[in-house]
Amino acid sequence: MKNQMTVIFDAVSENEAFARNTVAAFCVALDPTVDQINDIKTAVSEAVTNSIVHAYPSGENNKITVVTTIDDESVHIVVSDEGIGIDNIENAMQPFYTTKPEQERSGMGFTVMESFMDELKVEPNTPNGTVVSMTKTIRGADWKKKKR
Repeated sequence: MKNQMTVIFDAVSENEAFARNTVAAFCVALDPTVDQINDIKTAVSEAVTNSIVHAYPSGENNKITVVTTIDDESVHIVVSDEGIGIDNIENAMQPFYTTKPEQERSGMGFTVMESFMDELKVEPNTPNGTVVSMTKTIRGADWKKKKR
């Protein structure tokens, strides 16, 4: 089984819940646990919020794209924007690093994503913007044994 969904929406905070819930609903086909769905929702929420807060600082109404692919065992989620990008990804990946301390940002977004997903990759989007790729395995070896 392989299935893919793409959603594109305005980079406004009201759409964070929409993105999180849409991806979670799409993942139901993999029969995830409640904990797995919560992990996915949290990671998507963090990725989308990062784009809303950091990619478009002047508040212009730009887009965020979320591509979600499910296969037999995993969900792969790519959140991308066309904003200003990240100057130093290594710094941004460090716990408590924030470029918005005046907004009381904790700087834990990438750390949270990394802890809830099995794989996380953050890269610049050419010519600008950021791409966050995440993978969560839903059906591991235990599920395969039960299916037999």
